[in-house]
Amino acid sequence: MQEELLQFKLQKVWVLEDLPKGKRAIGSKWVFRNKKDEKRIVIRNKARLIAHGHTQEEGIDYDEVFAPVARIEAIRLFLAYASLWVSWFTRCSKHSMGCIKLQELGLQVKQKDDGIFISQDKYVAKILRKFGFTDVKSTNTPIETEKPLLKDPDGKDVEVHIYRSMIRSPMYLTSSRPNTMFTVRACARFQVTPKVSHLHAVKRIFRYLKGKPQLGLWYPRDSPFNLVAYSDSDYARASLDRKSTTGGCQFLGCRLISWQCKKQTVVAISSTEAEYVAAASC
Repeated sequence: MQEELLQFKLQKVWVLEDLPKGKRAIGSKWVFRNKKDEKRIVIRNKARLIAHGHTQEEGIDYDEVFAPVARIEAIRLFLAYASLWVSWFTRCSKHSMGCIKLQELGLQVKQKDDGIFISQDKYVAKILRKFGFTDVKSTNTPIETEKPLLKDPDGKDVEVHIYRSMIRSPMYLTSSRPNTMFTVRACARFQVTPKVSHLHAVKRIFRYLKGKPQLGLWYPRDSPFNLVAYSDSDYARASLDRKSTTGGCQFLGCRLISWQCKKQTVVAISSTEAEYVAAASC
């Protein structure tokens, strides 16, 4: 509790004020939690002082609610728009873009005369070092296409926290590497009871990243700015429930700004239905 109050003082997030006449103060309370590691061992006792926000009334205590959180799609859209005026983006990034810290997002933005290149090669090097894949043999594809991932109930179990930690690292990498999204999503479906076969599939992703660390997105300057969307679908390829998988991508001219790869929520009874479901969610 003392640590929480000390942080309030150090961050200068509060000041003493006289309560205006006719106004009521919003109450507060302490919330206590135990922070645990991946093995469910308590590593820290946390205390947070929070306000009773549920007692506020719209029009009296507040007018609008807004959380300034930028989605990664919005950042890519901004960079795609900025690629039209690279010189303007250079000046803007130096003077008025302090609120958008791309390095903290793990993105490297390289500005050239003919466009902008977005990559996460530093993040790739970081996760390769973290899991010991800096000296392994690389592979040309992130997944073995002729050996689909199955539930494998008779396979040998692996430690859940290791598997989850490994699969979540390349999951963030899909912000600039759409070619790994299908494989990462497929491996993420087995986080509850992962087997050795699933762990080998995750390791193959890292081996692929080892051989292709600097791939990214290229936003050319001389390209139209019309919005084009594509969608596709397989049919009943999910081994667990025979659901289809939707794939989609959206371009501004030649600039890829958004993409999706997810299992459909319904079981399609034909390939045509699967294609329509994919087009509807694009």
